[in-house]
Amino acid sequence: MSEKWTTANIPDQRGRVAVVTGANTGLGYETAKALAERGASVVLAVRDVGKGERAAARMAGDVTVLALDLTSLDSVRTAAAELRSRLDRIDLLINNAGVMYTPKQTTRDGFETQFGTNHLGHFALTGLLLDLMLPVPGSRVVTVSSTGHRIRAAIHFDDLQWERSYSRVAAYGQSKLANLMFTYELQRRLAAHGTTVAVAAHPGISSTELARNTPAALRLPITWLAPLITQVPAMGALPTLRAATDPAVLGGQYYGPGGRNEIMGHPRLVTSSPESYEVAVQQRLWAVSEDLTQVKFPVVPVVPSGRTAEPASRVK
Repeated sequence: MSEKWTTANIPDQRGRVAVVTGANTGLGYETAKALAERGASVVLAVRDVGKGERAAARMAGDVTVLALDLTSLDSVRTAAAELRSRLDRIDLLINNAGVMYTPKQTTRDGFETQFGTNHLGHFALTGLLLDLMLPVPGSRVVTVSSTGHRIRAAIHFDDLQWERSYSRVAAYGQSKLANLMFTYELQRRLAAHGTTVAVAAHPGISSTELARNTPAALRLPITWLAPLITQVPAMGALPTLRAATDPAVLGGQYYGPGGRNEIMGHPRLVTSSPESYEVAVQQRLWAVSEDLTQVKFPVVPVVPSGRTAEPASRVK
């Protein structure tokens, strides 16, 4: 299969329903726009409804807006209930929204902001919507991670909320590692159903608002280097779009840019860090996440603890 995968490769999406979080700007906007242009009915799940409506007005096709604040589990539950009242099926759930390098803050539920938004909010949303996906052949949960999952990244079970000390870079890495571990464990649980799959993607380095909290010491060098090491959001969205729509995609795969160090380029199948495939850690994180969110999934584990899951086969 060609490595120059673009939006022209997206199959006809007519009759499919997609929910995209954080879709009013950046990668989420480009993802939602491309799906709508190919015929999908797209829901922009956004914190700022006004911005979401302005984004929807710039898109062609069937696009609606839903209020969703991932920093509040009450908002996640309200949004899920609203979707359940509107829809009888979901073909694509794209967990795209996120924050990066925020100062030490907590969500409304007391979680560290990056972990609470990037991982726990999406974990809860997926669990509350999954029964709208399980009966739908070809449905997919796509969660957006980052190359940051490799940087000082571990799941700090002894201090998940960074209450003893705080590193915004390490906390971001933990949240993005959690996105991958969630995807791999979710896929293991979905495998027995044979309809829905879980896939991950990352955008490389894209010029979006996500970097607005970059520490001052890094901001100036990054600004100077930006033309050389970043790509526009439309390119950064391609790995997510491929993970969501390419018929050859398998559950448990991970897509990112095909260029050097996965920074830029057209999307291809990539491999995440060795730590991300540790099944025992995935399962422990899952149990902790269910406890923290009080959301139980309608799927059960099928692989004994202690084994290391191997990445899915590469697309040729």
